[in-house]
Amino acid sequence: MRKLKQIFILIAFSLFCISCSTVPSTSYNPWSVIQLETESTFADLAFTDDPNHGWLVGSQAALFETTDGGKTWQEKKLDLGEEKASFTAVSFNGQEGWITGKPSILLHTEDGGQSWSRIPLSEKLPGAPNGIVALGSKTAEMVTDLGAIYKTSNGGRTWQALVEGAVGVARTIARSADGKYVAVSARGNFYSTWEPGQTEWTPHNRTSSRRLQTMGYSKDGGLWLLARGGQIQFGSTDGQDEEWGEVIYPEPSTSWGLLDLAYRTPEEIWVSGGSGNVLVSFDRGKTWQKDREIEDTPSNFYKIVFVTPEKGFILGQKGVLLRYEPPAETA
Repeated sequence: MRKLKQIFILIAFSLFCISCSTVPSTSYNPWSVIQLETESTFADLAFTDDPNHGWLVGSQAALFETTDGGKTWQEKKLDLGEEKASFTAVSFNGQEGWITGKPSILLHTEDGGQSWSRIPLSEKLPGAPNGIVALGSKTAEMVTDLGAIYKTSNGGRTWQALVEGAVGVARTIARSADGKYVAVSARGNFYSTWEPGQTEWTPHNRTSSRRLQTMGYSKDGGLWLLARGGQIQFGSTDGQDEEWGEVIYPEPSTSWGLLDLAYRTPEEIWVSGGSGNVLVSFDRGKTWQKDREIEDTPSNFYKIVFVTPEKGFILGQKGVLLRYEPPAETA
């Protein structure tokens, strides 16, 4: 009986060790933890033409302003009536900015956010505003959570539809710097792409049996994807949407979900996920290291935003925000 108990303990210990992460630790931690007084989950962040002046948005109509480059943030309240709003995206071009939100919210500013005006949207709009990009004076491009894409050139008074058919309910939608889009279906069982000049979205089968979590674009315009089970794949950069490299497991011995990926430089890639999980690759995804100094942070990390290679943030839940503060020699 005693021997059986010892065997059981050894088996349990072995299983515990198998579940431990074996990925190497980073040699430095470039992230500082900021805790804001809110229960909101943050969705997006953008800066005006003043590198110290930025805005942060999220659920429960969360709106925070910084005037010191993101070191400190002050909450701002907007009168949206009795509507229970959730902001989904923010974008600035100079002092002109836009905020999208659910159920059907579009806000506009021309003075860096000192004042915000609400722009009415048609009740026939397919879906709720999901993302927006400020492209120039009074010019912006908006996408809904059903994949309808619109462009305005007169400050939101009128909108031109860029795609004739919506893609359907999307889990995530991302836009490249040159105006291409990739959308992951709600269940993660396929993805669709669209580029300027096309009238419809093009559907694609997922690359493996694992459901897709999110997708986006690299610095050179190629696609990347995160799939369930901590998988990463990088696509071709020559426009072939269904050509993919081998599956990568940055942390193969754990099951933490990966939620977002972002490039700080063409070589340096960061990924974030559940339970304070943040990893980095300095060689375009060939090898990975884990930032263990923040893994005890009580938050899932949903989005990574690098405004510039020297200014970055990771957006979490319940008011948690990470700010990129690398040592001077690595900035």
